[in-house]
Amino acid sequence: MSNTVWELDFYSRPILDENGKKIWEVLICESPNDIDRSPDSLFKYNQYCSGKTVNSLWLKEAIEKAIAEAKTSPKKIRFFRRQMNNMIVKACEDAGITPLPSRRTYALNQWIEERIKDVYPQEEGYDLKTANTLSVQYPPLNPIPLPDAVKGDQGDKWIFVSLTAADFDEMKEWDIAFEESFSLSLMDITPDTIIPGLIIYSPRANPLAAWMSGLEMGYLNLETDLRPQLRLETGLSDSWTLVNLTNKETVQQAQDFETAKQKASGVHFLAVQSSPDSESFAGFWLLKE
Repeated sequence: MSNTVWELDFYSRPILDENGKKIWEVLICESPNDIDRSPDSLFKYNQYCSGKTVNSLWLKEAIEKAIAEAKTSPKKIRFFRRQMNNMIVKACEDAGITPLPSRRTYALNQWIEERIKDVYPQEEGYDLKTANTLSVQYPPLNPIPLPDAVKGDQGDKWIFVSLTAADFDEMKEWDIAFEESFSLSLMDITPDTIIPGLIIYSPRANPLAAWMSGLEMGYLNLETDLRPQLRLETGLSDSWTLVNLTNKETVQQAQDFETAKQKASGVHFLAVQSSPDSESFAGFWLLKE
């Protein structure tokens, strides 16, 4: 088994069969967990399915067909669709693969958008009324504080920073203990696009980064409705209070961060260092909302 990670969606599509019933489809693609990875080189597999045969056995067999076609078995399979949790988990486990509920399905989300636009409308039985039901918006949950074990005794410091997309060409040369990235060529951005980020300086940088590396990192999200804070969204629905914004100045900085993130197609980053003088990163994650 390789270290490859796949992303999977199994759900009904906006296509009706001859009896007016929805056609289902499994989409499987490789996670681009490398800053240099070309999107064109990512493995992709899709297969339509009759609504009558939607079950974990059919999905397991589809996964096994994808493995045979790819000539390799993934280490993990990420999925974002919560309502399909039980079926996807069982199919993955029966196929001997670890299922991973995640919002880090960046390549899969883009592929679905492309198929909604370019593929499904060309299929016989296309149903425009249900074409917008494939995307998922989960309501935000109440965030929980970071564990005491990964916090510095004197409190962590933080700063908003920015890089250009071209700066990430050198990422493989950076000294990083824990990291995860993806190919920026997946996104509609240019080399001079500003990529905003947050650096946390912590006397417990290594324990903090190690703990974060065990999470399925999603994205950073600004919350201003109740207590202004920057949240770290992980897994399918977990939310952590990463930074409390205690005054107008820090709230404005966070709003500027959000604006830059939107201009960068949602791309941003989170880094952890022991101090501003450090030349290495305890952790660095490239993220996308």
